[in-house]
Amino acid sequence: MPIQDLKAQIARLPEQPGVYLYSNGAGETLYVGKARALRDRVRSYLGAQGMSPRIDALLEEARHLEVIVTDSVVEALALENHLIKQRAPKYNILLRDDKNYPYLQLTTGEAFPRVLVARRVEKDDHYYAGPFLPASLARKTMALTHRLFGMRSCNEVITGERSRPCLEYDIRRCIAPCVREICTEEEYGVAVQHTKLFLEGRSEELLVDLRGRMGDAASAERFEQAAQLRDAIRTIETLRQRQQKMSTTEMGDRDAFGLKLGPAGAVVQVFQVRHGRVVERVELVTDVPTAEGRRQKAEERLRPERGAKSPSESERGWGPASAEKSGQNAVASTECEVLQAAVEQFYAEREAPPEIHLPVALPDADTELLEAWLTDRASRRVRIVVPKRGEKRGLLDLAARNAALAYQTRFNETVAAHYDALETLRAVLGLPSLPRRIECFDISTIQGAETVASMVVCEDGRMKRGEYRKFRIRGVNQMVDRHPPSRILDDFASMHEVVHRRYRKMLEQGGPFPDLILIDGGKGQLSAAYQALEELGLANLVAAGIAKKEELLFTRDRVDPIALASDSPALLLIQRIRDEAHRFAVTFHRQRRARRDLRSELDEIAGVGPRRRKAMLTAFGSLAAVRRATREDLVAVVGAKCADAVLAHFASER
Repeated sequence: MPIQDLKAQIARLPEQPGVYLYSNGAGETLYVGKARALRDRVRSYLGAQGMSPRIDALLEEARHLEVIVTDSVVEALALENHLIKQRAPKYNILLRDDKNYPYLQLTTGEAFPRVLVARRVEKDDHYYAGPFLPASLARKTMALTHRLFGMRSCNEVITGERSRPCLEYDIRRCIAPCVREICTEEEYGVAVQHTKLFLEGRSEELLVDLRGRMGDAASAERFEQAAQLRDAIRTIETLRQRQQKMSTTEMGDRDAFGLKLGPAGAVVQVFQVRHGRVVERVELVTDVPTAEGRRQKAEERLRPERGAKSPSESERGWGPASAEKSGQNAVASTECEVLQAAVEQFYAEREAPPEIHLPVALPDADTELLEAWLTDRASRRVRIVVPKRGEKRGLLDLAARNAALAYQTRFNETVAAHYDALETLRAVLGLPSLPRRIECFDISTIQGAETVASMVVCEDGRMKRGEYRKFRIRGVNQMVDRHPPSRILDDFASMHEVVHRRYRKMLEQGGPFPDLILIDGGKGQLSAAYQALEELGLANLVAAGIAKKEELLFTRDRVDPIALASDSPALLLIQRIRDEAHRFAVTFHRQRRARRDLRSELDEIAGVGPRRRKAMLTAFGSLAAVRRATREDLVAVVGAKCADAVLAHFASER
């Protein structure tokens, strides 16, 4: 089952709250879920087969897993709600309707404001707080503003001329602004200001006062009042604990960039905040290995590809690294380069929000140039800022944590070693870029019998079994009467044939072409492979041969072979790929030999299918008995036409 292929990734997930997303091979989100502990929750899917048809269908279709770490389960729930509404995954049932979690609206646009429950944030004169999860917390908070501050809850037009207050004043849930003699407009304004401070989360002083009042009430044996104050304290503490980075109306429209830089590459996470809510998370990756004191061209390796014109390198002032820079300055410079490339490419096809938040400050000249470019594209002012504190910095820190998690998932220690090996190969073979995709060929035969070939694919240091291919060598150069010979002894011709067949098909399909072709063999096999590539017009592809005994690398451009150290990661990677190609070829060769040994001479007779072969062997008992049978005996079993074909075959042998 495909979910089992994600087992290694699941084992590396953190035991932190967050959101997980399953997607199919086409990248479409199938399911969005929240978790108190991501590893435990996602791991439960490994044994979820048979729980329900919906879960079974999800497990069959899921190919990829993404996670987003949050600070609390409440944040995970809010983010889950937003992502489900944004992506509409087909296997989600809950939180898929048009409802939103409620906000509290302080109607500061009115002369005598009220506190109301709102389902959406509007651009008006009112103040909004929230969202509140669960929804009952919003109504508890609204009721608390009535008890603590005496906010009115009626729909009456307040003029101050009412003769007497209503029942809400008598039960101490309103300070009665409707009666001017009891509460003036200025006094009610103070209550409104206190309510706004409370909704903004500035509740430390309020809690101290409430605890004192609760103690006084308990000492005076006013236990009902003490219980009400206790409930109020609990509600305020719950609100304080549930302040959310993932969804707050004060954040407006902005994008926050988180960055994780390491020896194997870099990961950039972009949290897109719209109308105070994180509506999307986009991941950009560079697989160029980074090292202290060495700069990279990260803008050329970031994915997705750039889609629009942007400031050139000369305009940005990006040049070669200065040899005088210290290691710390070099790392900081690399961070700036990656962030510059990320901002440039991310907004090449997207409209920038009013603010872009970065974890580190870019050089002033680069910041001004990028702001001017983004402002021109958006037709309004766009600012690049580096928040230092508060909710904005909190969201940046959260994006950085998710970038670090994505880096660990994508570039674990083994993968980092693979990239070191690929970098070594690039330098040794003089390749223009990292050989991220390597295809390796091997021939397997015993004295020319049942000659077969294999091709295996290694991408980013990982073997891609789904793209392995096996070939029956037809002996194209030895074909006689369109029937392949029984034995093919020319190993060079076999290599020529399989390379020609493979890349002729790739030409028809339009790729993908490898960055490096490995040939199991020496100069002879390598020359045969290059001859096939030249016939196809693909001489620009780079191939290398590896000899088994000396473990030497042969190339077309060097007379002498290349000898890598026995413990070199590059040699170990090549050996692993070569051994996998050899294993795959030998396995296929053994299958062919076993099939040949189990074949009957009747299989070679044209026009005799499996059903008639079985009928003859059942009726006569053996091949020898079939050979001795008369035409009349054969006609009685398989018919006249088939009987004549059998007799003709045996006659030609004699």
